[in-house]
Amino acid sequence: MNANLTRYLRNYIDISDDEVELFQAALKTKTIQKKDYLLKEGKTCTARYFITKGYFRHFYIDTKGNEQIVHFGIENWWITDYASLVNTTPSKMYIQAMEDAEYLELSQDALEALYIKLPKIERFFRIIMEKTYIASQQRIEYMFSLSGKQLYETFILANPEFANRVPQYMLASYLGLTPEFISKIKSK
Repeated sequence: MNANLTRYLRNYIDISDDEVELFQAALKTKTIQKKDYLLKEGKTCTARYFITKGYFRHFYIDTKGNEQIVHFGIENWWITDYASLVNTTPSKMYIQAMEDAEYLELSQDALEALYIKLPKIERFFRIIMEKTYIASQQRIEYMFSLSGKQLYETFILANPEFANRVPQYMLASYLGLTPEFISKIKSK
């Protein structure tokens, strides 16, 4: 059993050891090399991924050919393309490993079977989705209401693990800023 995933589950739901075993039995342990993709544009996403080592970026390429990062995923976070997964449609997104990484894959089919065997897992993923939605809403609010400097500082304060791990140009893309602007902030 993955102890970090067990702790993660227990942060949100009351779950026995036997139920944790049932849940974790539905997961496949996988590895991926730095710069390889979990998902590419045009492919349909069929799983959710719990990151056990490394970090990922979730992005799309805009009409000008620029990469626009919409999400990061680090250890003990879930990452997926919900639009593709839920609608079973080709993705417009990419999910790329930015370090050699390990993750647990939970296919949509396995999850649907778990919902029947273990209904509290549906509650767990509802809670995760609500928290994801709240974080997304808050990001949008911050992007509209904070100055670039405040936005960067708020993000780094809330997510210090990103400060030295994620390249500046990626943070800039995620925050809607330029790498040069972040350099100026960091130099002051």
